[in-house]
Amino acid sequence: MKRYEILAEDLAMQIERGVYRPGERIPSVRQASLQQRLSITTVLRAYVILESRGLIESRPQSGYFVKGRAQPSPAAELHVSAPLGTSAAVDVSELVLSTLRSIARDDTMPLGSPYPDAAQFPVQRLARHAQSISRRRTRWGVIDDLPPGNPELMRQIARRYVERGIAVEPDEIVVTIGATEAINLCLQAVARPGDTIAVESPTFYAMLHAIERMGMRAIEVATHPHLGIDLDALAGVLERERIAACMVMPNFQNPLGFQMPDARKAALVDLLARHEVPVIENDVYHELYYGDARPSALKSFDRQGLVLHCASFSKSLSPGYRIGWAMPGRFRDRVEKLKFLNTLATPAIEQLAIAEYLKHDGYDHHLRRIRRQYTQQSNLTSAMVRRFFPEGTRLSQPQGGYVLWVELPGGIDAMRLYQAALAEHITIGPGHMFSATGDYRHFIRLNYSYPWSEAIESALRTLGRLVHEMQPSGRS
Repeated sequence: MKRYEILAEDLAMQIERGVYRPGERIPSVRQASLQQRLSITTVLRAYVILESRGLIESRPQSGYFVKGRAQPSPAAELHVSAPLGTSAAVDVSELVLSTLRSIARDDTMPLGSPYPDAAQFPVQRLARHAQSISRRRTRWGVIDDLPPGNPELMRQIARRYVERGIAVEPDEIVVTIGATEAINLCLQAVARPGDTIAVESPTFYAMLHAIERMGMRAIEVATHPHLGIDLDALAGVLERERIAACMVMPNFQNPLGFQMPDARKAALVDLLARHEVPVIENDVYHELYYGDARPSALKSFDRQGLVLHCASFSKSLSPGYRIGWAMPGRFRDRVEKLKFLNTLATPAIEQLAIAEYLKHDGYDHHLRRIRRQYTQQSNLTSAMVRRFFPEGTRLSQPQGGYVLWVELPGGIDAMRLYQAALAEHITIGPGHMFSATGDYRHFIRLNYSYPWSEAIESALRTLGRLVHEMQPSGRS
């Protein structure tokens, strides 16, 4: 057993024997660290295990207490969103660009970053493959990079889908420059300027960027924090509005982190098929699941070719190479043509390097390590937010990916918090980047892909202090 597991078992036994009784405080993280001669991170991991087993609970600014068996946990879950239900022009790119620039600063803690920690990825192995490919093949031309993509990479991608239980042929795939290009191409294939696109609420801003770029409008649909887009609300929108397409993230949605149940995925595909509405599925986080089984995709339930499935290696293997793909169903030929017209090609060396890695270098072993790390860091970050932020703070419960969605209490302005945090060299993702209508102004998104450290704990403690200070007088 690892040291944090041993500590967790020791404390669990003491609670069982009544050494610590319900409602009593257990030693603080720092006290336990000194008493046991363990690092703070080790103690935190032990306490997270005890929390997950329902033995202890964190109370903001007070510490950890033994949880009474009959006591319900405080209501800290997010509510179902309630957007206005009217279409709107999209204008979020300027805000997103300014926040991304602040994240790029070397002196900030990147809790607001949308990107995973690249230091956890096999960058050197991929670079060696690229160098070897370049040495072996000295004559390159544009013809090597043309769509739909490198045949070997397409075969490797198709093989992973087959292992996931999704029947895919390599020639269904169009390789792109990241998932962002795949989403843009698919949207361009099914809709025109002025059309209205149905999206989740909140929704990932990269999808809003695509809508904004093409002069379209977005209508936000209520979304459950565990179950995904509200099918009844979407059905109502489809009845009263002319919807050109729907854009969703059924697996580990950014920012909510949910995994849509299979029955609801099937029902969503069926609902849209009845209305002949294409659905663009952003499945970029599908490899980063926390459970025991790979998640299904909307593509699994597609019988009419109306699901345009998009994904990439950027979040799971190589942020720098920007290799993604689309499986656009009945729109495949149009997407391939648009790929050629828009960017002509996707660099061949990067495609071949990833194909070589997938064949020889243990991608699944890498993914298992990343999943374990993200699961643990999700628990740690959630525990620290519950501990340091004021009462009334609500959290998402991510089932995969690496982002946490936080609802701040008392109507605190996330942009004001963003500016105050930046002055402390900490970045966060302000909530209204995730809405076409500027909602979620008292929400923030946090990135937990970076290995846990005292610096991250300190940053979360500072954020909690800033939120406390911004509360109206008389509240704590």
